[in-house]
Amino acid sequence: MEDIEFQEQDEQDLYEHLRIVVDKGQSLIRIDKFLMHRVENASRNRIQNAIDAGSVLVNDKQIKSSYKVKPLDIISVVLPHPPRDTEVYPQNIPLNIIYEDDDVIMVNKPAGMVVHPGFNNYSGTLVNALVYHLNENAKNLPQLPGNEGRPGLVHRIDKDTSGLLLISKNERSLTYLAKQFYDHTIKRRYIALIWGDLEGEGTVTGYIGRSLRDRRVMSIYEDENQGKWSVTHYKVLERFNYVTLIECRLETGRTHQIRAHMKHIGHPLFNDATYGGDKILKGTVFNKYRQFVENCFELLPRQALHAQSLGFTHPTTKKEVYFETELPDDFKAAVEKWRNYIKE
Repeated sequence: MEDIEFQEQDEQDLYEHLRIVVDKGQSLIRIDKFLMHRVENASRNRIQNAIDAGSVLVNDKQIKSSYKVKPLDIISVVLPHPPRDTEVYPQNIPLNIIYEDDDVIMVNKPAGMVVHPGFNNYSGTLVNALVYHLNENAKNLPQLPGNEGRPGLVHRIDKDTSGLLLISKNERSLTYLAKQFYDHTIKRRYIALIWGDLEGEGTVTGYIGRSLRDRRVMSIYEDENQGKWSVTHYKVLERFNYVTLIECRLETGRTHQIRAHMKHIGHPLFNDATYGGDKILKGTVFNKYRQFVENCFELLPRQALHAQSLGFTHPTTKKEVYFETELPDDFKAAVEKWRNYIKE
């Protein structure tokens, strides 16, 4: 298992969420000026970007920068954490960029690539490649919290998960996208191959937190004090007797959410070593079948999870945009092998 997977944070941990009740004796003052003095490391430009993005609410309503704060107003603020002075070295690593403009980059990340530098992974990451790709413009990338440099990241996917990753190129777009991730309005669809058979569709919920037995693994709890609320919706796409191809839609974005949820309901992802899916969990005891599954493991030497589509409201055009990518070759090969197996 790779330690880097457990350095990652939930998406909501990327942002500050503040709730401020204005004092009774507060005089009238513009909200941008008021927040500059109440929020640590908040420049006026940073506050105004948040207001423009709809990330500042007063009494549950969006406001403009010119709004005058009144006594007993309830102010809610969602802000990306301020930059850290952490240098990330550029590396000439190919990136599969499927879209790029002045505000965002959409990358189709291959399995096996770590997203950002961290423990035991200080080079060879997607962020190292991103800094090289942007060259001089890399200095404009906003950074998120942590001891490692993570410029432009508004969400993450695990090292051995393939698929779409959205990058922000400036603080204004990061602030706008941060609000969408925080409000769970980003549309994300994953494709997974799981052990066993599921009903046509369903929802998995629970409080997700570190396992009490193994801190590298996430578990699902009933007690809210043991984790964070998580929701995954799934739908069956195709059945192969002993494994099932499903679509998962994320309502929340927790570490290892889909992997932990599927394990929790007794259907771990195919070849997911962290959650027990790298063993033959369903099927016959015949040697021919065992060899078949081992061959599938070799074709797909990682958890069978792919971030296939991602939709969001563009920070500049304010239009809904949607991106989709095909399953990678290793995933397609394993699915096709199972498809042919049940025909025999």
